[in-house]
This record gives sequence, structure tokens and C-alpha cells, in this order.
Amino acid sequence: MKISVLNIGATDIAYLQEGIDHYLKRLKHYIPVEMTYVSATKAGKSATPDFVKEKEGSAIIRHLAGVDVAVLLDERGRQMTSEGFAKYLQQIMNRGAKSLVFITGGAYGFSNEVYDRVNERISMSSMTFPHQLIRLVFLEQLYRAFTILKGESYHHI
Repeated sequence: MKISVLNIGATDIAYLQEGIDHYLKRLKHYIPVEMTYVSATKAGKSATPDFVKEKEGSAIIRHLAGVDVAVLLDERGRQMTSEGFAKYLQQIMNRGAKSLVFITGGAYGFSNEVYDRVNERISMSSMTFPHQLIRLVFLEQLYRAFTILKGESYHHI
């Protein structure tokens, strides 16, 4: 299986990119993971939040062609423990999925079209985080999940 993390806008904060690179390097030992970026839509004076969500949503949908499992990282999604997330990943792998895409949104969230297309919504927290930061937090949790599945000592309960 291959995992992609689809993001709206680039990561332009150096220390966050350094952390993202750190966990991508660690994850290579377990599974192929790639970060994919689509351009963020500028919310100028005439662009409403709904317009921005629709435009970014269309870009997301184009990237999901042929994807087996698509998961939104969304504040209204299902919350899991780290162990629960590891079990969730194992279930997807056991089903034989070849591609799994996790999606982080832009400043205004997701369009209805995106909500209708995805298989699942997962919440990283009830709190709100900047989108660039959640990329790093998510990759750490993905790494943690694979260490749990392998019985390694990274995760302490």
C-alpha cells in the first residue's frame, strides 16, 4: 500500500518542513509515504469562503481519481487514540487497499463535493490547529501507528 498526504498550499514554515521531512524519512522504513500539494486559492475581496472551498475541492477531487481510500483530517471527524489509529490502518491494509490518501484542507475547510467523495473523516483533536502544523502532527501519529503495529518501543502507554 502507498500512503499520500494531500495538502492545500505548501509548507512555508522552515521548522515545520524540517519536522515533516524528519517523519517522512522515518516512515520510509515501514511504508511509502508522499506529501502532495495543490495550490491554495487566494481569498481576495471578491472570493467568498464558499468559492474558495469549491475551487480547492475541485483540485482535491482531481487528485483522488483511482484512489482506494480517501480520508479527511477534519475537526468533525471520528477521534481515535493512537492505538485505535494503528488498528484502523491495519484494517485498511488487511482489506488490500493499494492507495490511501489523507487530506488536509485549506483555511475554510472542504466543499460538499469532497465530503461526499471521501470514505472517512478523522479528527486529530477537538482543538483547531494551523493547517501547516497539523501536517507534522499527523505524520508523527502515522509514524507512531506503524511502530505500534510493529511492536516497537516508540509508543509508551
